Amino acid sequence: MRRGGGIAGLVGVSAVVLAAVLLLRYAVLEAGAFPADCKPLFADGPEGLCLVKWALVQAFMQQRLGWVSLALGVVAFASGRRPAAWAGWLSGIAGLVLYSFDYAAVGAMLSLLVLARNGAQARGGKEQSRGEPRDGLRVEGFR
Repeated sequence: MRRGGGIAGLVGVSAVVLAAVLLLRYAVLEAGAFPADCKPLFADGPEGLCLVKWALVQAFMQQRLGWVSLALGVVAFASGRRPAAWAGWLSGIAGLVLYSFDYAAVGAMLSLLVLARNGAQARGGKEQSRGEPRDGLRVEGFR
């Protein structure tokens, strides 16, 4: 995979994250793999799977995963930074599957815009001519 990532890299990494998050949701969370009798308070000392369950529930509360994706998407869109765009896109995929879709959708799309824009810039604009815009239209200057 080249430095820019490319469309194949974007699709490949996105598919792996999507598969992992779908597996987490349907094979673990909704299948009841975590114990149902966890102590209600973190101060009571949750152990093992109860601690993992508590951490996952905290990510869903107030759509925190979606807010993270939105914040990363805004940072990526405002600054054009690809690492923030990748993080916003991947956390957006996770948020869309894991109950935080309101904000995750916007964050994912802002991040995807940055990834697509930087991909077009990485190609060097080979589709465009190097002259003035009017050169391709054969328009003469006004006299």
